[in-house]
Amino acid sequence: MKVLIATDKPFAQVAVDGILKVIAEAGLDLKLCEKYGSDKERLKRTAADVDAMIIRSDKIDAEIMDAAKNLKIIVRAGAGYDNVDLEAATERNICVMNTPGQNSNAVAELAFGMMVMAVRNFYNGTSGSELKGKKLGIHAYGNVGRNVARIAKGFGMEIYAFDAYCPKELIEADGVIPVESPEKLYETCNIVSIHIPATPGTRMSINYNLLNRMPKNGLIVNTARKEVINEIELVKVMEDRPDLKYVTDIMPDDHKELTEKFAGRYFTTPKKMGAQTAEANINAGIAAAQQIVGFLKDGCEKYRVNK
Repeated sequence: MKVLIATDKPFAQVAVDGILKVIAEAGLDLKLCEKYGSDKERLKRTAADVDAMIIRSDKIDAEIMDAAKNLKIIVRAGAGYDNVDLEAATERNICVMNTPGQNSNAVAELAFGMMVMAVRNFYNGTSGSELKGKKLGIHAYGNVGRNVARIAKGFGMEIYAFDAYCPKELIEADGVIPVESPEKLYETCNIVSIHIPATPGTRMSINYNLLNRMPKNGLIVNTARKEVINEIELVKVMEDRPDLKYVTDIMPDDHKELTEKFAGRYFTTPKKMGAQTAEANINAGIAAAQQIVGFLKDGCEKYRVNK
């Protein structure tokens, strides 16, 4: 059986070596398709005879699945999996998994790097403020949110969290204050770090109503997905509230407008950066390989995300 690493944005070589070791020890063969850019046909040709696929942010749709006639499993090396057509995979009896938790610390550290930069006025030489004593709101208390809370304690912050699916007792056990609604989170906290997935219920849910509730000099940090932000309403609230700042590692569609209108209050990395550490790269890639082996050899579906 064959496993394909299909990554337009390649893994680090040390991660590829780790994946190869796991795959080879299981008696499987490994193929690579890296930096294929817009050449979808190349990806389809390479995938034609594979049984499993490891991807990163690569978009895998029904057309690619149909080209890969033997495909049984796709593993997204990372937490988010909205780049895979889950319905198409289910229709073709293809298992889709993610690797939750492997990138969590990397994303959390990036969130804090951007927080420090923003409260220090993007290092422009003017007097900024400190994180110590500030109220931090964590929007979604999953693997990344828990790491954000852990780091925030070291900064001496007062930490709040909202998560509709996490019992408040678990949040409280970490020394974090649970709140009952997103509205309460945003109106309470000086800084909100967003970690919700992009789902039909969350897309464009970060809107004018939520953002305008923030206290004066509020800061929004988005290392989740750009789809959760209502960009039109983000622009409007930043026009109405010259005290607000927005930083993200997912370049908005309205990047040019945000840059022109809100210099000194808006920042984005040029590409998604949350998992861009050597450690996260290795951890997620090897976890993906191990999950493929577990599925192909023993039928393990622990991290399956489609029905």
